[in-house]
Amino acid sequence: MKSKLLQSRRDFIAKTGGALAGSMFIHPVAQALSIFDRPGEKMKLALVGTGVRGLAMWGREVVRAYQNQIEFVGLADKNEGRLAYGKSYMGVSCPTFLDTDKMLSETKPDVLIVTTMDSTHHEFIVKGLMAGMNVISEKPMTTDEQKMQAILDAERKSGKKLIVTFNYRYSPHRQKLYELLRAGEIGDITSVDFHWYLDTSHGADYFRRWHGHREFGGTLLVHKSTHHFDLLNWWLDSDPEEVFAYGSLEFYGKNGPFRSTTCRGCPHANKCDFYWDITKSDHLTKLYVDNEKYDGYHRDGCVFRESIDIYDKMAVQIKYKNKVQVSYSLTTYSPYEGYRIAFNGTKGRLEAWIKERQPWDEKNEDEIVLVKNFGERYLITVPQGGGGHGGGDTRLKDKLFLDTNAPDPWRQSAGSRDGAMSCLVGIAARKSIEQGKPIKVQDLTDIPLAVIGRGA
Repeated sequence: MKSKLLQSRRDFIAKTGGALAGSMFIHPVAQALSIFDRPGEKMKLALVGTGVRGLAMWGREVVRAYQNQIEFVGLADKNEGRLAYGKSYMGVSCPTFLDTDKMLSETKPDVLIVTTMDSTHHEFIVKGLMAGMNVISEKPMTTDEQKMQAILDAERKSGKKLIVTFNYRYSPHRQKLYELLRAGEIGDITSVDFHWYLDTSHGADYFRRWHGHREFGGTLLVHKSTHHFDLLNWWLDSDPEEVFAYGSLEFYGKNGPFRSTTCRGCPHANKCDFYWDITKSDHLTKLYVDNEKYDGYHRDGCVFRESIDIYDKMAVQIKYKNKVQVSYSLTTYSPYEGYRIAFNGTKGRLEAWIKERQPWDEKNEDEIVLVKNFGERYLITVPQGGGGHGGGDTRLKDKLFLDTNAPDPWRQSAGSRDGAMSCLVGIAARKSIEQGKPIKVQDLTDIPLAVIGRGA
């Protein structure tokens, strides 16, 4: 069957947009942010966790883009060297703290931004909520079900809101998939094939850092896959019900032919494909290398060190409350970066193969293929957004800091429930691998499972 652009594409976009016209609403998380409609006043922010993500995405970029809307009133970290450098890097004049409790009590921010190591997210989220402020947390929300329940209890008790930063929801092509699915273009969704590939640069980097230890990151099924599981929950508009998984460590860690502690000073540097010289980056040197003496953390850890105990290949089966079945996999040593996804439905199939754009690529758009049962095959092109994560980073931050009252027709704002359900898939998958049996999501926390209209 001959492939063609939708006829007319303008009419088709109008059709899918029209299907969502009745869903224009303010998400509860966005309502929580509406307190900042105070003429002449700025949103007061405090940040805990001055690593790369905190200082760039939630630090310097926010300062530069939203200087008329926000002001930082405090920075906190356990590493005094990173804290001092981070203040300079961000270009702010606010006080710094080694004690987060002291920062919260003295600066009284409107919002606390949490960008610490995953396993400590719950500690600072709970502190912020109970101190009477809304909290923005990097994904994943946390790393196990006990910590998650503590966050949920604190949010209920405090009456404040937690916003989880799922930037992938905001990228244009993922939003278009959501629109097409909501418009019923493939009928009722029955199953999904979703396979994500991390290349030997990005994938390997998780094994250099603290993410390589499950006590800190909960394995990549939680740290990385929480992005992917959230997309599935959002696209399918249903909660995951049961999870079964396989996973193993067969490439990195103890499987390497040789090993060291760090890339710096490694005797195998000249024959290791994964050798990485952190000192070539002035920023990373000033942030990490110069401050190792304060906490002993090495940013350039050997990808083959024996202590690595996470999986480097994972396969997960998910059964949803609405009966959709999902086959998911994550590979961490692929020659390219990207993912394949296909939604199968009663009226057709929607699929995409998205590769990370390379500097030499001339094409600045993503493609989605819609195939109708007994009908035509359509090619839908979606321009890529500017900025990180396919344009998702900027659109997310605009929603949080520029126009908090903007309608949320595609339900892209994510709260504690969204954050919990994405983590729970990864936690259940990890438990399934360890226990060799399917795991019921309902058994992990007190969140009742639902099909649609979940809220925050």
